[in-house]
Amino acid sequence: MEGLSKLEKWFADCPGVLVAFSGGVDSSLAAFLSKHFLGRERVLAVISASPSLKLSDLEEAKDFARINDLPMRVIATKEMDNPNYFTNPTNRCYFCKHTLYDELAELAKEYLGWAVINGTNVDDLGDYRPGLKAADEFQVRSPLVECGIDKEGVRALAAHFGLQCWDKPASPCLSSRVPYGEQITIKKLRQIEAAEAIVKAAGFPINRVRHFGEQARVEVPAEDAARLLVLRESIEASIFEVGFAEVHFDEEGFVSGKLNRVIESGVS
Repeated sequence: MEGLSKLEKWFADCPGVLVAFSGGVDSSLAAFLSKHFLGRERVLAVISASPSLKLSDLEEAKDFARINDLPMRVIATKEMDNPNYFTNPTNRCYFCKHTLYDELAELAKEYLGWAVINGTNVDDLGDYRPGLKAADEFQVRSPLVECGIDKEGVRALAAHFGLQCWDKPASPCLSSRVPYGEQITIKKLRQIEAAEAIVKAAGFPINRVRHFGEQARVEVPAEDAARLLVLRESIEASIFEVGFAEVHFDEEGFVSGKLNRVIESGVS
């Protein structure tokens, strides 16, 4: 399997690892490989029960750890207490990851010599990801990057090992659905989570619901747009029930990182 021998050599140099775990396929693979190569006594997957993490993702992460006999610890980070985070600047992700890695650095004092790692892959380096700066500042290692593994390689390796998350759609934090400059609140995050669950239950596992004040903007892949229109009224009615006053169905369709366009265009 391509890249596997490189990863084996990478882990051979580690006395143990703390994995920044989110339940997504990237960090799940990093956690699984840590246990695969090091054994369960030399790995701990650490996930933050942050308000910006879907509760369903937290439960799936717990299931993943249980199924794969992976030691796991749930912590509570406090990024929502930081105005540099909840005021939602364009580098919001930096402050979130800084909070997480600060907690992991404290935890690492209990595991002397262990590395802190994440699931960053090569393709992530080409995206707008302010959190990578925080990882660098805390000397967090990225074995997938260091071994040249991209997203396609991540999914191939996850499928090779039979991991149930190998084809799981990307699920970035809920705060990424709120336009920059608009305050992040727990109420907004729960509305987004509930609305996306409604769209998913209607048959669209890949979707985003962007939070524009009273308006929910629904995105599904362009190839699913016609089917979405058929179900539009029932989806709209259900989304109204979670607190939105208006529902807009995005004609362009789902585009990952769409709210980052204001940064790329220079619009503040």
